[in-house]
Amino acid sequence: MSLHGDTARVLKEWPAPDDDQELLRLAYGDHLATHPDGMWKSCRDGHITASALVVDPSGGRVLLTLHRKLRMWLQMGGHCEPEDTTLAGAALREATEESGIGGLTLLPGGPARLDRHRTPCTWHLDVQYAAVAPDGAVAAISDESLDLRWFPYDEVAAVADESVVRLVDRTRALLGS
Repeated sequence: MSLHGDTARVLKEWPAPDDDQELLRLAYGDHLATHPDGMWKSCRDGHITASALVVDPSGGRVLLTLHRKLRMWLQMGGHCEPEDTTLAGAALREATEESGIGGLTLLPGGPARLDRHRTPCTWHLDVQYAAVAPDGAVAAISDESLDLRWFPYDEVAAVADESVVRLVDRTRALLGS
């Protein structure tokens, strides 16, 4: 199955947690149905991206990156690459590359949430996962970041935008914390 096909399947099967997320789920599906190139940066009408919030549940904290281009604290993530075979794999690859942490595991059940936002290149139709860091994980900054830092759950709203705050809240709900 292609990455496009896997993504369409993931979105079709994903149980959106509320009406707003359901509308985005349907819009993402429509986008893929009308754009065979809808997974790739070259799609000027917008493209699917994959991200993952790296979380340390035992420490009650999340790892955020200060994005080099956007100069915002964000979860790890970005564009899908030709070698990606699954959407979850793309999110895990991005999280591993940008955090420097090996052994991350995605929370089961598929994406945590969806977020559509404008970027300098075009619209990003972001599929957001949550990745659990192994005990004692040490992060290492990548070329895509100005900084990389662990934040307690209750400090995220002071540094990040509403999209990240909603992702943290959803991840905490999925973790039961």
